[in-house]
Amino acid sequence: MLEGSLRKLSFTADRPIRYVLHAGGSLPLNPCLGEGLRITWLGETRCEHCGTRTPKRYGGGYCYRCFKTLARCDLCVVSPTRCHYHLGTCREPEWGEAHCMVPHTVYLANSSGLKVGLTRGSTAVPRWIEQGATQGLSIARAATRRAAGELEALLAERIPDKTDWRALVTGRARPLDLAAIAAGVSERTRERASRLSGVEWLEERETADLEYPILRYSRRPVRLTLAEEGDHVVEGRLRGVIGQYILFDHGAFHVAAHTGCAVRVEQVGDSVVERQMELF
Repeated sequence: MLEGSLRKLSFTADRPIRYVLHAGGSLPLNPCLGEGLRITWLGETRCEHCGTRTPKRYGGGYCYRCFKTLARCDLCVVSPTRCHYHLGTCREPEWGEAHCMVPHTVYLANSSGLKVGLTRGSTAVPRWIEQGATQGLSIARAATRRAAGELEALLAERIPDKTDWRALVTGRARPLDLAAIAAGVSERTRERASRLSGVEWLEERETADLEYPILRYSRRPVRLTLAEEGDHVVEGRLRGVIGQYILFDHGAFHVAAHTGCAVRVEQVGDSVVERQMELF
């Protein structure tokens, strides 16, 4: 049994990917496939950054003060083209130098289907796993996050830049020829992309194939949540893990959306799981 503040799933790139759940301790999830799992909210939520109790979570796990003062909570994090570091107005210049004013990679991925995205550094594999992508292909390098965001915005005119979580947890994505798609996209956008500063197309590209620990996808696209006004317990037979989602027969629990929640995590017997499944 685990008890403590819930953190994002950690993972190791393997075949299949190996996941670990963290809440005051650690629980490797791959060996738990097919077994009963119960997650109970204990009625307390703490800020992911400063650890103070907060009645409401902002920006995916922060107290209001941190949400309004941290650079990682600014709008430019989800919309890189709005980066204002160069204007001297970054909330935390040192954080911006370490996380935004460094090389980034622009990529294509197949999560719920084709999407374009960006990530810090030269390897996008951790980002693909974070998003639950089964395929990924790096297509360009950029000098800064803002430059990568400008190319992403250009490509997003033709390619989605969001993942459909419903399709992700029910396994609707089908294999794609990312190399062919990348060639076509770069050809159609190369002239406009050449006007962007600090962007370079990658000539050598290799598609990565990722395998997740899944016995069966969720039967229905239902998001299971822990809330003060609603369910305090999520439980069922663990069918798989993909991205930051734990898959049960009757729905999916998004771990990253509950970081900071005080929870108890228990492995439960078949009789408990069967009683719970009778409700669906």
